[in-house]
Amino acid sequence: MTPPVFETKNMPFRRLGPSGLRVPLLSLGGWLTLGGSVKGDPVKEIIQTAFESGINMFDTAEDYAKGQSELEMGRVIKELGLRRSDLVISTKIFWGPRDGPNDTGLSRKHIIEGTQECLARLQMDYVDVLFAHRCDRTVPMEEIVRAFNYVIDKGWAFYWGTSEWSAREIEEAHHIATKLGLVAPVAEQMQHNMFHRERAEKEYAPLYKKYGYGTTVYSPLASGMLTDGVPADSRFGREPMFHARAAFLASPDGQAQIAKVRQLTAIAESLGASPTALAIAWLAKNPNTSTIILGASSAAQLRENLDALRVLPLLTDAHVAQIEDVLANKPAPLPMYSRPPLDAFGRL
Repeated sequence: MTPPVFETKNMPFRRLGPSGLRVPLLSLGGWLTLGGSVKGDPVKEIIQTAFESGINMFDTAEDYAKGQSELEMGRVIKELGLRRSDLVISTKIFWGPRDGPNDTGLSRKHIIEGTQECLARLQMDYVDVLFAHRCDRTVPMEEIVRAFNYVIDKGWAFYWGTSEWSAREIEEAHHIATKLGLVAPVAEQMQHNMFHRERAEKEYAPLYKKYGYGTTVYSPLASGMLTDGVPADSRFGREPMFHARAAFLASPDGQAQIAKVRQLTAIAESLGASPTALAIAWLAKNPNTSTIILGASSAAQLRENLDALRVLPLLTDAHVAQIEDVLANKPAPLPMYSRPPLDAFGRL
């Protein structure tokens, strides 16, 4: 069978941080959906819709649905006959699908053996990007950096990155990689949305400037909060892990967020768009965003998210200022170092 030909379909591509890898502005992730709440033919429909819409990057992890996400993604890609070189595949290592003492974390043993198991589930020889799903503070950073480089040297991954690491931890990894002449991480995968901004926009600011660090953003809609009315098919409304947050919606803070979403909806409607598309386009406006990972439980939901590509060029600085007025949560910049004032004799 001749593999389907990949076309961009007007999908913008950006470099993944300082690397030469080009990734689509919008990508598709498997967290909670693919292999979890969505199985079988619907997975194929979602991935096929994504690919036909210009999305060629698919993100998963060893612990998503205890490995089922990788299994479903690998199966569907094989059944669709997609050419491997047309795809950018990323997965993550930290929490394995089993509970043994060496089946979790970032020891050299788990990074190497876990990667091999990920590839077996995906039915692939390599992934393009392998993320450290969290930082393991019980393992020396040199061991972590060396292990990811071993995986790269073996050809099992082309690049490695971090996920929800602190800026200090990322900086340490870079220092060790530089000292040893090894490959440093190129990108971070973290939560970033209109209601969750501090780490992405403040803590990581020096990393963007110093290393050109990239971001692969998850939860762009705050698990459904940044939609019109928190629909039942959103992650916030559907997944049991979010049910305890119902009390938050009834709280004063939750009601304040809902009020903001209503105001954002009015801005979106002025652009002929949904608040969903507006929230994704707002993230895409950030030059440090390499790709925004969409989560979808149906092809129709994915198509709605893709409308952000139409909205992005319509989003002016004036619209962004309106959004900032509504959110009123822009992180303050990091303080610049300043010398203490001198006394009358020019002394500290």
